[in-house]
Amino acid sequence: MTPDALADLVRSAAVEVLDARGLEHAALPAAVTIERPRNPEHGDYATNLALQVAKKVGLKPRDFADALAERLAATDGITAAEVAGPGFLNLRLAADAQGEQVRRVLAAGAAYGRGDLLAGRKINLEFVSANPTGPIHLGGTRWAAVGDALGRILSAQGGEVTREYYFNDAGAQIDRFVRSLIAAAKGEPAPEDGYAGGYITDIAAEVLRQEPSALSLDEAERHEAFRKIGVELMFTEIKQSLHDFGTDFDVFFHEDSLHASGEVEKAVQYLKDNDKLYLEDGAWWLRTSGYGDDKDRVVIKNDGNPAYIAGDIAYLQDKLKRGFDLCLYMLGADHHGYIARLKAAAAAMGDDPDLVEVLIGQMVNLVSDGKPVRMSKRAGTVITMEDLVEAVGVDAARYELTRYSVDSTLDIDLDLLRKHTNDNPVYYVQYAHARLCSLSRNAADLGIKSDPDADLGLLTHQREGELIRTIGEFPTVLKRAAELREPHRVARYLEGLAAAYHKFYDVARVLPQGDEEATPLTHARLTLCDAARQVFANGLALLGVSAPERM
Repeated sequence: MTPDALADLVRSAAVEVLDARGLEHAALPAAVTIERPRNPEHGDYATNLALQVAKKVGLKPRDFADALAERLAATDGITAAEVAGPGFLNLRLAADAQGEQVRRVLAAGAAYGRGDLLAGRKINLEFVSANPTGPIHLGGTRWAAVGDALGRILSAQGGEVTREYYFNDAGAQIDRFVRSLIAAAKGEPAPEDGYAGGYITDIAAEVLRQEPSALSLDEAERHEAFRKIGVELMFTEIKQSLHDFGTDFDVFFHEDSLHASGEVEKAVQYLKDNDKLYLEDGAWWLRTSGYGDDKDRVVIKNDGNPAYIAGDIAYLQDKLKRGFDLCLYMLGADHHGYIARLKAAAAAMGDDPDLVEVLIGQMVNLVSDGKPVRMSKRAGTVITMEDLVEAVGVDAARYELTRYSVDSTLDIDLDLLRKHTNDNPVYYVQYAHARLCSLSRNAADLGIKSDPDADLGLLTHQREGELIRTIGEFPTVLKRAAELREPHRVARYLEGLAAAYHKFYDVARVLPQGDEEATPLTHARLTLCDAARQVFANGLALLGVSAPERM
């Protein structure tokens, strides 16, 4: 019996109780909350439905809970229903009813945990979008891991997800990048406001290899040659780094295309024509203050040139024209103001501001030997994706970046992530999967296989029940992670699953030893282990982390 199935049983029992008393049941929630008590002695599951609803329907919580307990105790699969405190209801399930959860996992396989929460939703997920002026720094690396995992989770809930990278190939930063390349090609120091590091020298040399006469061109042509070749080289490298990190995109959208095609001008004109902008001090402004911004924002400056937000408006309009009904932006810690600006832009174009969601990620720091790591081997100034991957590998980097809420600043302990011990979270989870795979191989050597038709009612040990119930939580965890846009919930769940499995393994011998014969309990436990292995594989896949069979 799954937690969702149990929730349906509790709700049905509540409807029966209220109907028997001639009471309306409109106050009942559509979905009853079922939780696992922290203390196993209180039962397998618990609900506070009576406390939540009783007063609304004119009953005392304890009386409502007693009536629910009486009906549920008579239900197949429930061995006990007990009322605690002012009206909490604690439930215990029969072992065979719990065992059905194991069969569901094996029947669903790689699809176990998936749902339809976002079925029919067309979602644009924009993340990383680092400026093509240097390698991806740690902030962008965090978004590469979290954004990719979020895309997988949203897809697993039925969403039609397009992963998009906004290529900022217009503006002052590109000019500074180009001037830095030209200076490096000439053997001169980087401009005061430019970019430094070995990568600039490498790209400048490659520009000259591809265009040997670049430095002899007149100023405008020289600038264009270094811009065209240099930006493309940098962006090609960024895309390769992301791919090597396990993060790929469906769309690479060029900011410059919005200006070249006139879409920025069209979007601004639309807003003017519909009185969504106002003129003040020679500039055109958008009323972003109505959406939480600290002030209104200039869209067209008093010199007639578009401000950066003009491109953002045209870009959002393009997304909505492409049919997306949810636009998720994953931005850095210094982009809080974009929340109000983008929502104001959506409203100004006549769309629902809630079509726009902005997730803000905090900074990432590296620590080694108890001290901050500040210098990159290649970039010279900031730590890059390549630095982190070189230090700990892709799996450890992705997992560590994903296992924390993006709302918090993250300090990554490189020494911890290099350890092959249970202190290292990714090792702890991957080792559980590898241990299960080893168990399966050993069983095969003994001629024993897991069996979906095994008598799972034999799994009566407390640790067996805890493992089954933890397995059963996976679909709910995925749904919640999608709802809240929080992939870290999946990582933390997997760590809890690993703990439940290791505790089970320590007390429940699975395979026979010596001349012992396999028993029905052997097959039941092996089947449970097979289900646990499947959930580990599914969860790690959603995080973009490998599930090794040997470690």
